[in-house]
Parts: sequence; structure tokens; C-alpha cells
Amino acid sequence: MHPRSLFRSAALALAVSLTLGAPSAFAAEKAATTAAASSVQRAAVAQGLYELAFSPTQNALFVASSGGFGDTAGPAQVLRLNPDSLAVEAKIPLERKAFGVVLDDAHNRLYVGNTVDTSVTVVDTASNKAVGIVQLMEKKVGKDGKAGYTHDLRELVVDSPNNRLYVTGHSGEGSVLFVVDTQSLKLINTIPGLGNAKAPGLTLDAANKRVLTSNLLGEVVTVGTDTGKVEQRFKVSAEQPMNLALDPSGKRLFVTDQGLEMIRKYQGSSIPGFVSKHPGQRVLVLDPTTGKELASIATDAGPLGLLLDAPRKRLYVTNREAGTVTAYDSESYKQVGTYDVPTHPNSLALDAKKNVLYVTIKNGDKDEKGSEESVARIAL
Repeated sequence: MHPRSLFRSAALALAVSLTLGAPSAFAAEKAATTAAASSVQRAAVAQGLYELAFSPTQNALFVASSGGFGDTAGPAQVLRLNPDSLAVEAKIPLERKAFGVVLDDAHNRLYVGNTVDTSVTVVDTASNKAVGIVQLMEKKVGKDGKAGYTHDLRELVVDSPNNRLYVTGHSGEGSVLFVVDTQSLKLINTIPGLGNAKAPGLTLDAANKRVLTSNLLGEVVTVGTDTGKVEQRFKVSAEQPMNLALDPSGKRLFVTDQGLEMIRKYQGSSIPGFVSKHPGQRVLVLDPTTGKELASIATDAGPLGLLLDAPRKRLYVTNREAGTVTAYDSESYKQVGTYDVPTHPNSLALDAKKNVLYVTIKNGDKDEKGSEESVARIAL
């Protein structure tokens, strides 16, 4: 999301290299329209691809590459791609493996989560250079006598006007929210209370001065950005709440409920009294203030990443097991399109001006070990 790193190496996708569970009985209805193959362009670019971000300022697509793991691993880097051709325009070497990213386009900064090192690398997108590392936590000696990080990372969000970066730190003994000053590049706070479970989802509601997170206890937890404290938590009907997207109005929170058997086993072994009651395979729409369920949108198998294009009233979801990206009307919640991008579509980015969607695609078990993974360009 390496045995110890089962959720750590995948911590930015929380299942990026794992086989997903069986298709849900709640599988989505056939799309009203299916995308023509000609609308999907695809290029293999590097090993171990994770999240990506489109920069209107640079007119470039930035993609995190961990390089993978083991003897066949490649270099850790951020790739700068041409957004039209997907050709690699620059390779930005990193000292640490790259997983999640968030772009501060106003300041020409890309923040890259180094999941297994509990740190963030800062990349200058104008010069294509790494300019610093923010260490979020030091190693501690465990019961086994070995030094290691007690928390790993997943999502990052940036509040550009207020010069703040927020990063989730995972631990079954207590997940936290790291707060970084983006001017000094210093850690200024570590906020506890995100739950004694993995906390995969993160989104910023700048207007209401809050950050919302999800955890595998089936909760949404709200942290005040002014108070630096957990202000609210509520149970939701999603057993595996993953990625989050907030409507700009602040009145609807979209949550992928993945339904992965591996995670269900993790929950059963780590959460006292856990009993699975729903197979997932959906996107939940919640009131972010009360947790009330407003809608449940059936998806293809293994929903993970989601992206809301509010001006066009579109919601896009990556379905890792199905090998598809599905499109929905974000008002009626009806499925309006499907894009085939096998094997495991992972993360999403949007060029809002050109109405182009970008997707990172993970390899599957049948792909050659050490082979490059792909980025797809979908003309919507």
C-alpha cells in the first residue's frame, strides 16, 4: 500500500502491487458509452510508477517512480513527461523512493512522499531539480532491537496560500497528520488521533479550515488546520474508505470503498470484533460534516483513485482489478463512460483546460518482473 512493508510499499495506493479480491455483487451497470480505443494513448515510461500531477504553469506531467524493489529495481526519480506525446522530457533523480505527489503550481514545487523513509522530497518544477528533503520522523528501536520508522506515508495535500503541507502518517498503533511549513521546509506539528489503523484518505477543505482523513476503522476524521486538533470523527458505512475528493462547495465528500480481500483480512486480524458487512466496490457520497450517506455509486472491481471535475460535473474512478477508469455524472451519479486501461490503473491527474485525463497503470502478476509501468492519456 517486503513483508513488513505490505502496506508501506503500497502506502500510496494501499494495494498498488497486490491482486484485488473477487468482483462485487454490486458491480456497476454497463456504461452508457464506452470510450473508443483511439481516445486512449499509452506509454511505458519507468518501473514502480505511483502518483502523478499535471502542471498548467509548466505544461508538463510529473510522475513519481519508486523504481520498484528487489534486484531488478530501477532508480528513484520523478519523470517530467510531455502532456501530449507522453515522451520523457526530463528525469529528476531522487535520493529516496517516490510514491505520492502533490503539486503547488503557484510556487513551482512538487512535494514527493518517500513512503518507506517517512520523509518528503521537494522538487523545483521550473529547474527540474530536487531541492530538499523534509524528515518527518526519526527511526526508533523496536522490540526486535532493530531501528525503523513507526509510521509510513500515503497521501499529501498542500494549502498553497497558507504555506502548509499535510501528510498522513500510518500506524496501527495510532496514525497521525504531519504539518510542514512550505517556506522553511520544517516539520511544525505532528497531530495524533487519526485512529489506530491505516489512514489512507486525505483531502483539504481550505475554505472551512479543515483537513479530512479516512481510516480502516471505517471512520472519517476531521482535523482543524487552525486548531491543530482532531475536531470531529464519525463512523461511515464504507468498510475500506480509501481516497477522498471534496466538492468545492464543501457539502459532499466522495469516498472510494475498495472491497479488497487482503485489507479485509488485515482488518479481521487487527480490529477487535471486526465483522465484514459490505463487499465495497463503490463510491460513497457523504455529508462531510455529519457523515450522513447521501448516495452509493456502484463501480467496477477494485475502486481506488478518484478525481472530481466539478465544473464539468464529472467524477472519475480507477478500478484496479477491472483495469478500467469509469466516468460518472457527479450530480446524477449515473455512469457515463468507461475507459479500458489494463492491468491496474492507479492514480489520476487532469488537464482541466484541454479536458485530458492522465492515469498511472501498474503491472500485474503476468508482466515481466522489472518491466516498465505505464501512463495513459485519455482525451475526454
